[in-house]
Amino acid sequence: MRRGTVAVRGYKNLDQLGSVQPPIYLAALFRMEGEARKSDRGFDLKYSREENPTLRPLEEVVARLEGGVDALAFNSGMAALSTVFFSLLSADTSVLVPMEAYGATLRLLSSLEKFGVRLRRAYPDTEDYIEMLKASRPSVAFFETITNPMLRVLDGPEIVKTAKDLGASVVVDNTFATPILTTPLSYGADVVVHSTTKYIAGHNDVVGGVAVVSSQSLLEELWIWRAMLGGIMQPFEAYLTLRGVKTLFVRFEKQCSNAMAVAQFLEGHGKVAEVFYPGLPSHPHHSVAKKLFGDKFGAVVSFRIKGGRDAVLKFFKSLRLIIPGPSLGGVESIATYPVASAASPIPEEDRKVLGITEDLVRLSVGLEDVEDLIEDLDRALNS
Repeated sequence: MRRGTVAVRGYKNLDQLGSVQPPIYLAALFRMEGEARKSDRGFDLKYSREENPTLRPLEEVVARLEGGVDALAFNSGMAALSTVFFSLLSADTSVLVPMEAYGATLRLLSSLEKFGVRLRRAYPDTEDYIEMLKASRPSVAFFETITNPMLRVLDGPEIVKTAKDLGASVVVDNTFATPILTTPLSYGADVVVHSTTKYIAGHNDVVGGVAVVSSQSLLEELWIWRAMLGGIMQPFEAYLTLRGVKTLFVRFEKQCSNAMAVAQFLEGHGKVAEVFYPGLPSHPHHSVAKKLFGDKFGAVVSFRIKGGRDAVLKFFKSLRLIIPGPSLGGVESIATYPVASAASPIPEEDRKVLGITEDLVRLSVGLEDVEDLIEDLDRALNS
């Protein structure tokens, strides 16, 4: 079964009545005559904090798209990441993370320091990250396939090879790239995490996360931690997310195409100081992105507006079609102010080093007609 078909049909539908869509099990508990009955993968099916049949089709699809042994669905991307880190880290272990990552992820890892976890940071460039890997020899190496919000692209295969040679576990956030652009498990990562709120569900109407694992032992460990922490995805959210992933390939193809057109337009606009998009030859990591991703480069474009903070705020107020707000990955285009949202937990001195400044805008490109998007951007920029 090819991957586009996997997104639509890549799951077992165990409904006894023959429903075309897997049913929603809005049950807190399941009948238990002595010992618990088992789910399709052998875990106890007795209480929905631990296992619920509604989640299984979604978990199976995402696992197959990423090339994993199996997957676990969570009620948010941060619940997925938290569970993974609680499972892999303990006192006197260390984790390496790029200076640039989703702000909540950095805040979580910083908070784990009070439990004795040592946090190490590296500049988000392949050579710098590998150099820090060798110097710090962490227990866990973490990175994002495309960074947020500067859209840097690290050479994942090189990083994973070095990390595994040093005995580290590797966790990768593949949210921005999706399994359409790259599958980190195929080059040796141990766990791949997504905020399914973004491209997997894709409609800005459901919050969720998923962790895909490379081994049965990791699955069993994470399943126990998910049950203990209570982060399992709820049944209705799983139903909506499965519905969303069915259109992932057609959505993401169009969004990448729109993003390239928008990036090219912005690069030539007089009110734009700089554009960051891995598909542009001007991007410092364009060659790495091309090697890893092929001819698609994601659907997020970041850019600097001439005039600083005041000009940026006028830009946001002047948008008519594009929605000012947080998040990304949905069918609607959304413009975000990173210093006030996802990047706000990054220390100010680090933001300066990374180039996350007050003139920076992050644009998640949706499915609108690209000419309408360009007209809206042009009008807002010229305001």
